[in-house]
Amino acid sequence: MGDQINEHHSKDCNESLNTGNEKDQISKIYLLTEKMAQQLEKSRIMEYSQLLYKPWKVIGVNLLAGTARGVGIAIGFTFFAATIIYLLQALGALNLPIIGDYIADIVRIVQRQLQLS
Repeated sequence: MGDQINEHHSKDCNESLNTGNEKDQISKIYLLTEKMAQQLEKSRIMEYSQLLYKPWKVIGVNLLAGTARGVGIAIGFTFFAATIIYLLQALGALNLPIIGDYIADIVRIVQRQLQLS
């Protein structure tokens, strides 16, 4: 009879331990879910999902981004080309024997192209 009481008591203890473990696991899952929700809010996933339902807004945003990128490339290339032409003119002014004539030809060709455009 004493063995049955001990078995019954040990079952109750094991069940309470299992219940405690389950509560711990549930609280860990809750904390992980809470962290994931915060990270999703930080990543603005809701705004991206709303864009999927508004294709015209996506087109507008992409058009604006493409235009800005194109203008940036044009301005950057203009500065780059102007710098190269300036350097070539400076090298041409040095009257280096072979290189100077070659650079002068390149500068003349570029200037003609700029005048034609």
